[in-house]
Amino acid sequence: MGPTRRDVLISGTSGAAAVAATVVDTLTPATAQIAALPMSWDREADIIVIGSGAAGLPAAIVAREAGSSVIVIEAEQHIGGHAITSGGNVPLGGGTSLQKKYGIEDSPDLVFRDLTDWSVVEPNGFPDYRYNDREVIRAFADNSAATFEWLLDHGVVFVDKAPDQRGGNSVGNSVPRENHCAVTSWPMVQTGEPADPSVHTTMSSGNGLIRPLEAAAKRAGVEILFEHRMTAIYRQPPNAGPVVGVAGSNKGKAFNFRAHKAVIIATGGSTGNVNFRRMFDPRLTEEYCGLSGMPWSNQDASGELAAMAIGASLWGLYNQTGEFGYPITKAGSIGTQYGYRNLRWMPGSEVFHLARASGLLVRNWQDVILVNMLGNRFYDETGNQFTANNFKSIDPYVQSSYLNAKNAKYSPTIS
Repeated sequence: MGPTRRDVLISGTSGAAAVAATVVDTLTPATAQIAALPMSWDREADIIVIGSGAAGLPAAIVAREAGSSVIVIEAEQHIGGHAITSGGNVPLGGGTSLQKKYGIEDSPDLVFRDLTDWSVVEPNGFPDYRYNDREVIRAFADNSAATFEWLLDHGVVFVDKAPDQRGGNSVGNSVPRENHCAVTSWPMVQTGEPADPSVHTTMSSGNGLIRPLEAAAKRAGVEILFEHRMTAIYRQPPNAGPVVGVAGSNKGKAFNFRAHKAVIIATGGSTGNVNFRRMFDPRLTEEYCGLSGMPWSNQDASGELAAMAIGASLWGLYNQTGEFGYPITKAGSIGTQYGYRNLRWMPGSEVFHLARASGLLVRNWQDVILVNMLGNRFYDETGNQFTANNFKSIDPYVQSSYLNAKNAKYSPTIS
């Protein structure tokens, strides 16, 4: 019997973020044609990592600490991908040291049961966990606590408080599992300045996740190349042999990098590619541009498309159209192109010239009236957002009970 998906996911890695690597070698070949292998290579390394965000950096560190030479190629001129622009909320449980410190009893089995519970639905009726792949969730559950400790060992500082549900989205109802990366003294990409010293250990930010991992990668000897955009992945023809490298461009000049062991795809996402996302939901046309992380980094589907071209398959696509949690009803600001709810670009940021506006925050939407093209109101602006299922969102909660649905909480009016 060959390896299962779970075997591929957890083999040779210390963190769940470092698992998106060599599965393309085991997939059934597709009919798409790929470029012929180059006659010569510009650079060579054991591992080529595409992307320097929350997946790419841990993957690079793990590979380097295991003795492999590693080159990370990053399309942007800065590090961090979408993760560095996030709130730094990290959903890890299963018995972490922080959970134990605050008397929270959790286990890998409890994480697994929570994240595969068919009975849980959100107030809008969407089932949070019903379509999760059980092998993937089993691997995540078994490695969740170890990943938390790995992050601590590599310099990430978490806010010293009991895990909670703030910033979480469908991370299980049994116990709190949301941890928060302390912003510390790193300059924030949103403002270009460090946070006020009074909140260095209490405020959460994606900077608090990515900057320590960047430092750890450099200490380990990982080479990071900016403005190196991957354009294709090389695989031994006829699309059935091992992956051998990547093609790309750097400031208009083409390059070919050889990978002796693996190419790790950590490119971040696909929702910035209009045609790609409309394959899954035709409603997501050009005007929907409140994408996570833009314009710091784009979710251009480059990794997905390159992998598909050499025979990879996409699965788990139901999550592409899943209407999860509070973001599905209202934006958090107006007057800005990149209206991602949890991110505002300020003039001190190095990408503010691309964002062009910070936008107007809308508090509970009580100071805004929504009208359609006829000037008629069609929505109750004072209504709360839909909520995601986390700890105590369903109360009482009994795993796998059909009665859970009636206990989902939703208050449509401001209290």
